Amino acid sequence: MTSRGVGYGYEVCRVKYVSTRAYVPDFILPNGILIEVKGWFRPSDRAKHLRIKEQHPELELRFLFSRASQKLSRQSPTTYAQWCDRYGFKWCEKKIPQGWIDEKTSKKFKQQQQQLSLFEA
Repeated sequence: MTSRGVGYGYEVCRVKYVSTRAYVPDFILPNGILIEVKGWFRPSDRAKHLRIKEQHPELELRFLFSRASQKLSRQSPTTYAQWCDRYGFKWCEKKIPQGWIDEKTSKKFKQQQQQLSLFEA
């Protein structure tokens, strides 16, 4: 992102979820899009992200995979990309698309961020 002239923050905020948990996204783009980078997408990570999405539907949480065609497990025919598609998460592979960087911040996200103490430093 630096070579593309894109501002970003690395692990600069925490998203509160459940009652005593906080999620620290890997990157946050200037437009509020949260990027989680995954090499290995563990079952506990998948469950955590579903809870976050349920509790904070206003967040734009997206995944950057090193290999989106990786299977969830040896026994599963489902890939990381298919899991994201099933649960409504946007995803990319190896490089953040320029379209994500150029996206405008949603009004819903701005309002939620102001009304709640969603992020803590």
